[in-house]
Amino acid sequence: MPDFEVHFEPFLHLADLGEEHALIAWGGFYFRRGDSSYGDWRIVDDEELGEVAGRPRTGTIGARSEPFGRAVVEVERGGRVVARAETNERNHVWVHGLEPDTGYRYRVLVDDRPWAQGERWDWHTDRRTLVPAGRRYDNGFRTFPAGEADVPVAFAALGDFGVGIFAESEGGARQARLARVLERIVDRHGVRFVATLGDNIYLGPEDTVAGTGGEDDDWYASFYQPYRYVLNRIPFFPAVGNHDTADTEGSDDREQLADNLFLHERFLPRAETGRASIEPGLFYSFRVGANLELVCIDTSLASDLPGVEHYFDDPSHADWVRDALEPAGADRPRWLVPFSHHPAYCAGPEHGSTPGMVERLVPLFERSGVRLALSGHEHNFQHSVVNGVHYVVSGAAGKLRTEPPTDLQRAHTQSWAAAGHFLLVEADGDRVLVHPVGDANEDGTLERFERTGPEGARIAGPIEVS
Repeated sequence: MPDFEVHFEPFLHLADLGEEHALIAWGGFYFRRGDSSYGDWRIVDDEELGEVAGRPRTGTIGARSEPFGRAVVEVERGGRVVARAETNERNHVWVHGLEPDTGYRYRVLVDDRPWAQGERWDWHTDRRTLVPAGRRYDNGFRTFPAGEADVPVAFAALGDFGVGIFAESEGGARQARLARVLERIVDRHGVRFVATLGDNIYLGPEDTVAGTGGEDDDWYASFYQPYRYVLNRIPFFPAVGNHDTADTEGSDDREQLADNLFLHERFLPRAETGRASIEPGLFYSFRVGANLELVCIDTSLASDLPGVEHYFDDPSHADWVRDALEPAGADRPRWLVPFSHHPAYCAGPEHGSTPGMVERLVPLFERSGVRLALSGHEHNFQHSVVNGVHYVVSGAAGKLRTEPPTDLQRAHTQSWAAAGHFLLVEADGDRVLVHPVGDANEDGTLERFERTGPEGARIAGPIEVS
C-alpha cells in the first residue's frame, strides 16, 4: 500500500453542443498527500498514475482516456428521460434526438453510480491545496437555436488564459478571478458558448509550473478547474495559439489540445460535410441561429509544411477559408465572425500586426462583408477599425502586459486597455455589442470597463458594430 492518502476528484464536461445533439464527457484527476515530499494535496502526474489508480492508466480525462466503467448518460426534460446513450469503451458519448433551443438536464452513471454527485473538492488558490468547496454540479444545458431562428445570441471569448491557477505569478490569480467572473455572467447574459482565442495552455518555466501542456495533469490548473462550473453547461470552441504549438515551446501541445477539447470527435465529421478543415491545422465554422456564424482560422506558423508560412496559406485550408467566408445567397448569416489567435492589426507593445493576415486574409474579410474579427496574442485589449471591419484583440484573460501599445496609428487603433478581461459578445439581427469584461457583480451585472482612445480620452461601454 502507498504511504500517502489518495483523493480522486471527478469532473463533467459538455464538450460539444448543437441544435439536436450534445457531446457529454466525464473524467477526473488523482491527488495525493502525506508522502515524504508533500504535506498537503498535490495533483498526481500522469506518469505516476500506476501508483494510485489501482490499474494501468495513462490518462484520466479527455477523448483518449481509458474508460472508468460501463457508463450511461440520461438527458431529461421536465423530469422525463428523453434521450439516452451508453458506452463501455470510452468516457464520452454523443446524445442525439434533442430539440433546438431547448433546456435539458443530464446525469452520468458509471457502473450504476452517479458520476460527480455531491459536494465537490476544488483548488483553493490562496491556501494552494485541495479543499471541500461546498459546491455541487448543476448539470443543465440549452441546445443551440435552429439555423433559421431569428434570435439574439450571446457568447464569451477568452484569449491567452492558460496560465494555470497553480502559477505563483499574478497571471494565475488573474485567470482564477476572471474565471469566477465568467461564471457569474453565463446565466445573467444567456451565454451560449465560449470561443477561445488561443494560448489555451502555457505551463512553461516562466509560470513556475513544470510541464508544457502535453499531459492531462497539466490541464487541471489551466482549464478544467478554473472553468469547472461552466464546462459542464456550455461548450468551448477553441482556436490554436502559438503556446499551444511548437512555435514558442519545445513541445507541441496540439495532440493534448485535440484530446481534451475532443477536436477529432467534433470536427472530423464536419470536415466530411465541408464545415471543417483539419489535419494539420484547425479550421471550422458553426452556426448559432439565423444571424451568427463563427469561423475559426488557424494562424499558427506552419513549420511542418514546406513553403507555407501560416496554416491558412496551405492550399486546401485557403480554399476552405474562402468558401467558409463566402456562403451563398440565403444561407448567409447577418454576422460572420472569424476568430483566431494572431491579430491582423495590433499596436503592440510586444506584438505588431500580422503581415500575412493583412495581405491574404483582410482582403477576403472585406470582400466577404465581415464586420467583426476576434483575436488574442497581445496581452491587452485593443479595438481597431479598418475599412468598416472591427478588429478586437483580447489576450488578457490570464496573461497581462501593462506597458502601453506603441503603434496606434499604423494599427488604426480606436481604443485600448492594459487590464485583465475577456469579451462578452451579444449579437442580434441589427447589431453586435462587444463588452470587454474585467469584473462583474455577484448577480452578473457588468462593472464599468474603461479604455483609452488615441488622444488619451477615457471610453467606457460596449463597442457597437452595425
